[in-house]
Amino acid sequence: MALLTCDFFSEALQRGTSMNVVLPQPTQEQIGVSSAASQGPPRVLYLLHGLSDDHTAWVRYTSIERYATERGFAIVMPAVDRSFYANEKAGHAYWDYVSEELPQIVGRFLRVSDDPADTFVAGLSMGGYGALKHAVTHPERYAGVASLSGVADIRQLGERLERAEIVDRVFGGTFGPEDDLFELLAGLDPATAPRLYVGCGTEEDRLMPPNERFVGEARARGLDVTTDFRPGVHEWGLWDAQIQDVLDWMAAT
Repeated sequence: MALLTCDFFSEALQRGTSMNVVLPQPTQEQIGVSSAASQGPPRVLYLLHGLSDDHTAWVRYTSIERYATERGFAIVMPAVDRSFYANEKAGHAYWDYVSEELPQIVGRFLRVSDDPADTFVAGLSMGGYGALKHAVTHPERYAGVASLSGVADIRQLGERLERAEIVDRVFGGTFGPEDDLFELLAGLDPATAPRLYVGCGTEEDRLMPPNERFVGEARARGLDVTTDFRPGVHEWGLWDAQIQDVLDWMAAT
């Protein structure tokens, strides 16, 4: 595998930004690493970070490079600050950047598949919210979407999660229908929806009840949802284990 750090200018953000990228590199002589055979451009997973992280977090706190090597995935990990993958009311247009500009930049810079059947998005915590927002806003672009310990109910930010600063700075003090996953889910056509994978730790994670509710409403609408509710808290040991199962689930799609 190749691990790249790419620094570039974003028109949507009107500033320089960075992303980490893992690219498949089948090898024969590399010791201790299993590489998947390569035929054509690799499948691509946009892997989103959480609130206190950046584009380096998945590489630093998990073995995502090794997991991707074994399965032949390219992994794109963008930096979005503390934006909740939204167009900030007092800041930058991170939703436009991640959902529209970033795939175009990846297509220009990298040799990866642009087929929706080979395209996936996943994230943890804040990134889980971002991933699910992709699923319910642009369902035709993805074969599968995974959320790990995601903020399924954005209204928790101003309530149980006590993130008033983010509610004010990012969302202007209130949430619109374009921010609420449950409202967006109500307008989603099951015929065009990607497969969903929703995971969360069951031990004292305040995000567990909203994730259960999201799964229930998604299934009630006829969506294909795989759940991964296992013992664990809101931490990297859980996510390192879960992302392996997410990649296997995506590889089987």
